Amino acid sequence: MPVLSHPWLAGRSPIEKLTLACFIALTGSVLLAISARLQVPFWPVPMTMQTLAVLVLAMLFGARLGCAIVVLYVFEGLIGLPVFANTPERGIGLAYLFGPTGGYLLGFALAAYSAGWLAERGFAASLPRAIAVQALGTAIILGCGVAWLGSLIGYDRAIAAGLMPFLLSSVVKIVLGGLLVVAIGRRLGRA
Repeated sequence: MPVLSHPWLAGRSPIEKLTLACFIALTGSVLLAISARLQVPFWPVPMTMQTLAVLVLAMLFGARLGCAIVVLYVFEGLIGLPVFANTPERGIGLAYLFGPTGGYLLGFALAAYSAGWLAERGFAASLPRAIAVQALGTAIILGCGVAWLGSLIGYDRAIAAGLMPFLLSSVVKIVLGGLLVVAIGRRLGRA
């Protein structure tokens, strides 16, 4: 159950709910920026935590707020804040957004909405279902990223550079994301 429809919000005014939603969106966008900078040593490439953060936030807060977090994060990068991975080295703003990783950013928004929508319908309640949603969200992100990258450098090269090196780390993040969503969901359910 997404946090903003959680029973502990019953009886709160619309202003209180809107204030909470804005706070969550801003905090979530900061968490996404931090996750873009976190690099865990991994083989064959270092692993960032962005996809994990996008999907966990979406599954906890639902489709609309999860997508709003991603849109705010992308907007922050669009106006020049160094929130994306490897900024400012790879450029900022539009240069980054329309560069090789632009498709992954679009995938973040689509995956957040999809994962949040499924979580709103009970797909975060059990570990197998949460892992399945994490896998679907990851597939959306990687699919959008490879499609965008393929239009720039060719699809064979996009698969080799934008998909294959990330498969193993994606499996780790899918399982970790499922575990986090179920654990946090159970904790919130008891709170």
